[in-house]
Amino acid sequence: MPDPQPAQDGGLTFEKALEELEELVARMEEGKLPLEESLAAYQRGAQLIKFCESRLADAQARIAVLDGDTLRDLEAQ
Repeated sequence: MPDPQPAQDGGLTFEKALEELEELVARMEEGKLPLEESLAAYQRGAQLIKFCESRLADAQARIAVLDGDTLRDLEAQ
């Protein structure tokens, strides 16, 4: 398991972070990780969640700007 590192890695995308988070959750749910690895996985998962939440907030802000600060449901075309 790689050492926990800041989620703000230069090449990290939302999709890559989400994929890594899903893999961490699957490994932790198996219940076979030693305590130290579980703690490291939990820490990395927390970093990835913060990163993903930040990316989603940024996307929502960009949509608000593009949509005149009014968020609404997209209309079916």
